[in-house]
Amino acid sequence: MDELDPLIHAQARLRIMSTLAAIDADSSMSFPRLQEMLDMTAGNLSTHLRKLEDGAYVLVTKTHRGRTPVTYLELTTVGRRAFEDYMTGLRAMLGSASGTGTS
Repeated sequence: MDELDPLIHAQARLRIMSTLAAIDADSSMSFPRLQEMLDMTAGNLSTHLRKLEDGAYVLVTKTHRGRTPVTYLELTTVGRRAFEDYMTGLRAMLGSASGTGTS
């Protein structure tokens, strides 16, 4: 069996990916909203987002609303596919562990 994607598998990054995967593919979420939803510090969230961005899983768009800087986050096509593959692998692993999967 293939191993789970280590870039996604870290708890904080899995939470980020799960949350961003729950929104429409053509939508984004603001950094403060994601931070609030996940109850993470700005520094911790930024660190994990940087890793996901470096892996081309998350697109970070910095813009302004009036004079206020705003950061928007969304899964890339690659990131959405990686998350789907991760979930498929996880389900297979859990199925095998419960004796319902194939050996």
